[in-house]
Amino acid sequence: MRKIALAAVAAATVLSLSACSKGSEEAATEATEAAETATDAAATASDAAGEAAAAASDAAAGASSAATDAAAAASSAASEAAATASEATKH
Repeated sequence: MRKIALAAVAAATVLSLSACSKGSEEAATEATEAAETATDAAATASDAAGEAAAAASDAAAGASSAATDAAAAASSAASEAAATASEATKH
């Protein structure tokens, strides 16, 4: 994201210098607006990336919890099966 913002600033600088050499305020205004748009886009992309990372983290935590629960249930079932088998061999 920093690269996008830096590219936007660099583009704005180049356009501003170009506008100054031509003496045109309109070009400078357009360059500033382009830089603002690029900065807004970078911020939006950064926010989206943060939200995606948070969602992935939540999903991983949920999967880990489900796996732990499944392992505990399997262990309990195995213990019960072993106890039942042990009782069956005694009779």
